[in-house]
Amino acid sequence: MTNLKKLTFHFLVGSQDLYGADVLKSVDEHAREMAAYFNADARIPGTVVFVPVLRNSDGIARAIQAANTDASCAGVITWMHTFSPSKMWIRGLSTLQKPLLHLDTQYFRDIPWGTIDMDYMNLNQSAHGDREHGFILSRMRIPQKALAGYWKDETLLSRIGAWMRAAAGVAEGRKLRVLRISDNMREVAVTEGDKVEAHIKFGWSVDHYGVEDLIAEVEKTTEAEIDAQMAEYRERYALQTENVAAVRYQAREEAALKRFLEAGGFGAFHTNFQDLQQLKQLPGLAAQDLMRQGYGFAGEGDWKTAAMVRVVKAMGEGRTGGASFMEDYTYHLEPGNELVLGAHMLEICPSIAAEKPAVKVVPLGIGDRDPPARLTFRAATGPAVLVSLVDMGERFRLIVNDVECVAQPHDMPNLPVAAALWKPLPDFATSAEAWMYAGGAHHSVLSYAVTAEELRDWAEIVDVEFVHIGKGTRIEDLRRDLALNDALWKLR
Repeated sequence: MTNLKKLTFHFLVGSQDLYGADVLKSVDEHAREMAAYFNADARIPGTVVFVPVLRNSDGIARAIQAANTDASCAGVITWMHTFSPSKMWIRGLSTLQKPLLHLDTQYFRDIPWGTIDMDYMNLNQSAHGDREHGFILSRMRIPQKALAGYWKDETLLSRIGAWMRAAAGVAEGRKLRVLRISDNMREVAVTEGDKVEAHIKFGWSVDHYGVEDLIAEVEKTTEAEIDAQMAEYRERYALQTENVAAVRYQAREEAALKRFLEAGGFGAFHTNFQDLQQLKQLPGLAAQDLMRQGYGFAGEGDWKTAAMVRVVKAMGEGRTGGASFMEDYTYHLEPGNELVLGAHMLEICPSIAAEKPAVKVVPLGIGDRDPPARLTFRAATGPAVLVSLVDMGERFRLIVNDVECVAQPHDMPNLPVAAALWKPLPDFATSAEAWMYAGGAHHSVLSYAVTAEELRDWAEIVDVEFVHIGKGTRIEDLRRDLALNDALWKLR
């Protein structure tokens, strides 16, 4: 996983020569102090890099080019301490290749009523300068996240941190390789998509390899590698099976998969139970444990969801709660207590577990292979989001549904899977109908660690349509918005 502190955010603070050397010196001192304050605050996951005050077009262009070429830079934060005429910014902004947060703040919180004079006014003109800056960003159609408030305010710091997480997800995507083992499940529509457009839009390189390539790695795996992987399983999970040979086969598959992923620089992968060739088991425990380590995964050839699992994991790094590949499985339609049971055949990430996962070996029922070892557990409770990225033909659409994960009230002795149970917001019927109108997939990412606002920021940075289903959703409003979106996106 990427350490978010390794990602940098260049702090570009604007002024101009008009105010003289003393003012520019104060701007520099204030900006340096603010950058240090941000970096010391736990709400800020990335590293803010102080940049000396920008006061003319040449300096601005150089600063933005430096951000563009800095591989660690995930975004820029702009703030106009004084009035910084926006025409100075045009040349630099026209080359900007990183996400931009426009911070409208002020070094001093309160107006010094008894002593305020023109010197104070010349130095503290954010109310003036940031409106000028906001105009040029809007005029140039440059996507911005505009945040206003006092720079030490806890809410503002949390919102800055949230945007950084969205930018981190974008940065992760720009280098992401997705390993396709075989193709999509036959006859399934929603797992298809335009891989070239995904590469252009998100940076995802989606590459196919045959099952035989994985089989070759499986056959090369040594007993020592299997033993080492088994030791990790015993440390992390409760082995509740006498079929140790089946668990060892999953250990063999995981060692082979990890070697393959690392050699190719892949951050996500998918499998397909319809194409296993000589593999004795569909990777279950192997896929689950690799997801725990941060890899994106999806079943049935769903490369888009596999990539989104990786992106969402990167965005939520360091927070409590996890993220997993998920599938809507079955409904509980008790009046007033409607619930959705989410699971999959095998592959739900243990990062969302509420208990120590157990390793079990039972027949799968499909796939025509040996019974695979898998982790079983109940998922944690609490607020979460379901995330689905779908290809609408001329554009991608990101759909996010707020949910409340609840405790599983009964055992399921005949269904040995990892499962999550949730109440979708605003209610079951509205959520399900909205999801279908929006074209949401049956696969999704379930995350306890990111929010709808952060995912909206991600969608806006990469320029894809965003649909949010939550507490205030009304079907008639959503259908109208979808129709308007359809028309507007086709005009672009």
